[in-house]
Amino acid sequence: MMELQVHGNTTWCYSAGKAFDPAKPTVIFLHGALNDHSVWILQTRYLAHHGWNVLAPDLPGHGKSAGPPPGTVEAGADFVLALMDACGLQRAVLVGHSFGSLIALAAAARAGHRISHLVLVGTAFPMKVSQALLDGALHEPLKAIDLVKRLSHSTLAPPPSTLGPGTWVLGGSRALMRRVLASNPKLNVFYAGFKACDDYRDGEAAIQSVSAPTLFILGKRDQMTPPKAAQSLIAHARNASVTLLDAGHQLMAEAPDGVLMALREFIAD
Repeated sequence: MMELQVHGNTTWCYSAGKAFDPAKPTVIFLHGALNDHSVWILQTRYLAHHGWNVLAPDLPGHGKSAGPPPGTVEAGADFVLALMDACGLQRAVLVGHSFGSLIALAAAARAGHRISHLVLVGTAFPMKVSQALLDGALHEPLKAIDLVKRLSHSTLAPPPSTLGPGTWVLGGSRALMRRVLASNPKLNVFYAGFKACDDYRDGEAAIQSVSAPTLFILGKRDQMTPPKAAQSLIAHARNASVTLLDAGHQLMAEAPDGVLMALREFIAD
């Protein structure tokens, strides 16, 4: 792990047990709303042991990272670029899931050639959140978490999952969201993340500004960000490729090998 000072606050980054090596290429992984670095456990560990630096931060105000959580996608992008500066990164691959995909997109649009590849997992634009779910996240977050989990998973027991046969993907994901919610008693990071997704309006302009090749990894059975909701971004991307996996919104847990293989092949060059 690494602890970096970003915007005056301590940011905790998972590095898969490997020391940061400036001579190696780097992949930055950005989690979604009410998640943390652990959603990328398989993908980060593989790449860290196959020639890459990996940085999977807990976003500000989430998990072990201090500071105010990003209240907008643009604030999240500011954080990513400051994170790159904090560890002296001139160039990196950006990978984001859900809310993190919008942050990665906005950061890539600003960073120009500092981003070599962009990977958007479970993405959509606009990433609309129903008023009922926004109200639930604000006033009854535990009930809203249960609803999100039902919409995020394509089955109760996908085989085999991120941690191997015998683990309960849906239950583990629910427990993670509850833990991240409890990690910040000062502000409801659940509502903040969903509101930031719902408010974001610059997706098409951002994707047109991205010079890096872009990979979309989408779940065929995703009810939160169905594949059709990503079509406007795909259509406006300069250099897009698409991988469809038989999974719901939590692709990294339900199709961990598929996500890893698509990512590995895409960044191989």
